[in-house]
Amino acid sequence: MPRRPRVTTEHLVFHVFNRAVQRTTLFDAPDDYDAFLRIIVEALQRLPMQVLAYVLMPNHWHLVLWPAAGQSLSAFMKWLTATHVLRWRTATHTRGRGALYQGRFKAVAVQSDDHFLRLVQYVERNPVRKRLVAEAKDWRWSSAWNGDGIDRPELSPWPVTRPADWLVLLNLPQAPADLVEIRTAIRGGMPYGSTDWREQTARSLGWPTGLRQPGRPRRQDYTSVTEMASES
Repeated sequence: MPRRPRVTTEHLVFHVFNRAVQRTTLFDAPDDYDAFLRIIVEALQRLPMQVLAYVLMPNHWHLVLWPAAGQSLSAFMKWLTATHVLRWRTATHTRGRGALYQGRFKAVAVQSDDHFLRLVQYVERNPVRKRLVAEAKDWRWSSAWNGDGIDRPELSPWPVTRPADWLVLLNLPQAPADLVEIRTAIRGGMPYGSTDWREQTARSLGWPTGLRQPGRPRRQDYTSVTEMASES
């Protein structure tokens, strides 16, 4: 995928994520997860950023970030991922063995309404969806966990009101259509929101809209809801 033009990302919420190359396990033990959380804390001290949600999984991670005025999403993520790669390679004695991640981090702009809530639910439900825990609040390396004992990034207030029964909602399966919509945005690197908002945001960022063009649909458009909803 060609690199996108550099544009301002202030005031937009972003779902940011990356995955290890060739199914490499990024986090093999609790200390590995904790080390990544400490790197996020260090990044926040160097390059302030509003962290709204996150989850770390064995071979990938998701962050929900909200850059304020003067804050650079690109600079924050560049320091974070470069530092993690360096320390991971050093700890595993694999320096000089090539890329750790599949590529540069990916970011999807998210509309600050119900789309935001569905996106955060998708992020924080990951450990439940993968059957790593029975309830989202039991996964230590997620913003849904509220225990103590590890150095964790401070969370900022959400742009929308958090439902009172949020922890209950996290343990309920999401609608297949919602999963398809989120994963379509992830696959295409396009904004996630209503049609009008998606068009406006894509134009302002110079990114794809994901709206179907006239003519015959591409092969991936025939993917069934069931197939896409079963992905990680």
